[in-house]
Amino acid sequence: MDNSNNTGKIVGSLVVGALVGATLGVLFAPHKGTRTRSMISDGAEDMAKDLKKKMSREAKDFKKMVSKDAKMLKNKAAELEELVEGKFESVSSSLKDKATALLNMNADHVAK
Repeated sequence: MDNSNNTGKIVGSLVVGALVGATLGVLFAPHKGTRTRSMISDGAEDMAKDLKKKMSREAKDFKKMVSKDAKMLKNKAAELEELVEGKFESVSSSLKDKATALLNMNADHVAK
């Protein structure tokens, strides 16, 4: 979650910085309007490319994190399954022993 918040702050800062820069560039532009617009357009395209690369990198990092967490959960599930099977076998064995003892007691009682 913290990584997502940091990414949002970074992206927000980039957007605000780009807008402020573009505004100041237009206000203090030493070039003709067409050239200034072209420069702004090129800058926006560069910013979009950079943002796309950053988002791609963040998506890859997120995918790695999810994959790692999924492996951990799978391992924990396997451990839990083994624990439950062990407990089940223990209870089953205990019940069989008690049932056998009861049957033997009953057989001894009937034989007398």
